[in-house]
Amino acid sequence: MAVAKMSVEQLLGVDKFLVDDDVAHIKVDKELCRACSPKPCTYACPAGLYTIKDGEISFDYAGCLECGTCRVVCPNADKVITWAYPRGGFGVQFRYG
Repeated sequence: MAVAKMSVEQLLGVDKFLVDDDVAHIKVDKELCRACSPKPCTYACPAGLYTIKDGEISFDYAGCLECGTCRVVCPNADKVITWAYPRGGFGVQFRYG
């Protein structure tokens, strides 16, 4: 029996996200992002949460995999990204197909 290969979108679709509307676990300083020319977060985020809209970085923490990739690739992460684990019961819950 062969296991079918799933796309990234399909894999993300089996994850469950309980969004904490009161407290964002990631905050991005868009003013400081403006000065960053390579914007590696737009390429590296596996959930595709960082995008460019109207020449400005756009970020939505709903759907975050809590992997920390954005903090690793951002050249100014210590100044630009404020990150904390979501409050208990919130965030990503990984489910397997």
